[in-house]
Amino acid sequence: MLNRRKFIEQTGIVSAGLLASTPILKAMSYQSGFISKRPPVAQRKFTSKAIEDIIVKTKGQIKDPEIAWMFENCFPNTLDTTVEFQKTGGVPDTFVITGDIHAMWLRDSTAQVWPYLPFIKEDAELYQLILGVINRQGKCIALDPYANAFNKEATGSEWASDLTAMKPELHERKWEIDSLCYPVRLAYHFWKRTGDTSFYTPIYNKALQSVLTTFKQQQRKTGKGPYHFGRKTDKATDTLPGNGYGNPVKPVGLICSSFRPSDDATIYPFLIPSNYFAVVSLRQMAEMFLKIKKDNDLSAECLKLATEVEKALKEYAVANHLKYGNILAFEVDGFGNYLFMDDTNVPSLLSLPYLDCILDSDPLYKNTRNFCLSPDNPWYFSGKVGAGIGGPHVGDDMIWPLGLIVQALTSKDEKEIRTCLQILKKTHAGTGFMHETFHKDNPEIYTRSWFAWANTIFGELILKVVKEHPAVLGEPI
Repeated sequence: MLNRRKFIEQTGIVSAGLLASTPILKAMSYQSGFISKRPPVAQRKFTSKAIEDIIVKTKGQIKDPEIAWMFENCFPNTLDTTVEFQKTGGVPDTFVITGDIHAMWLRDSTAQVWPYLPFIKEDAELYQLILGVINRQGKCIALDPYANAFNKEATGSEWASDLTAMKPELHERKWEIDSLCYPVRLAYHFWKRTGDTSFYTPIYNKALQSVLTTFKQQQRKTGKGPYHFGRKTDKATDTLPGNGYGNPVKPVGLICSSFRPSDDATIYPFLIPSNYFAVVSLRQMAEMFLKIKKDNDLSAECLKLATEVEKALKEYAVANHLKYGNILAFEVDGFGNYLFMDDTNVPSLLSLPYLDCILDSDPLYKNTRNFCLSPDNPWYFSGKVGAGIGGPHVGDDMIWPLGLIVQALTSKDEKEIRTCLQILKKTHAGTGFMHETFHKDNPEIYTRSWFAWANTIFGELILKVVKEHPAVLGEPI
């Protein structure tokens, strides 16, 4: 099993830090006529009638045949290829791999099934599948709230030698705030949509309490906390400085995240997008503790922490940029140091409205967005085939389709949405799927041909555009 960075290195795909002469993955030729790239029906991991119906309906509303074909390939990709559903003692249990890596990330597994949530009332089997994801995530968090990725069984992993408290059930143990926020998001919205609280078992209650405890520990008010991490590697972003605790912070109420959603180490451990996400999650947890568990004390603790982190964000996350005025920094340390950048991986600064962390009309977000989508963001690239945000995980000149999708999801400007779709259309390199990245000048240079999150969220974007901006897809892109 390979983690994201190891996969890139061992397959010889363009990666951050590799020489320009490194072999690259070339696009496969494809037949004209937009023939479906989905697995044969008998080989699909899971089939949902509700999703099949919405694919047919939506394709009929898309006038561009190539975009319609991409939607048909991408939207069901998580169900077609990555879910492993079973019932254990009659209880749904769903293990979700990322695609080319046979491990379950808490972040990715939520993001991969999230776009299916609106359809669960129409499909009892899909309902059970997503309930199974929530059940599995609860067990994972209860086992170790500091881990980001898990094995299906206690099989160990190639990272067993990492200098941290590894267990055979863990694939990787990089502490990332968003790894705990995403499962809360899924469970909360599943509950609000269905009223079903069957996922809220003693194990799940333990998991939520672990989330609260971990967030408090990583405020580092009374020390560095129990988590540390080291790895023998030649990649600086794959391990932590400071004897495994990261660079120093001043305890100001924010929560430390040792790693970013990209699985790269933070420079300043107060990762701002993830702290915003934590505020939302804490308030969702407070409601679940109060209304499902009937625990006033834990609910109050969550609300108190959410208020504290929110106050600290207002005081420490905003900085005056010479060109853009007051914007949100990507990372801070509480000492007055700020990192001005944005990374594609969600949560990002650009994605904050998508995660219900901030209003897209907020002047602070507007200023921040202008910065993120400009050459003043060091990870924004513009080339012959398009422009968009990348990130250190893959490196210079590599644009992430995920970033373009999030840009469109957080925009009300139909011209901007159309531009994002145009770039996505001409950069799939004939495969009909989203990739992790593509080169700004040549879409045939790309990483990860099987990246389910990017595929499914592309489908989410198309559904949103069809519903809210039908004129955009009412003519060829």
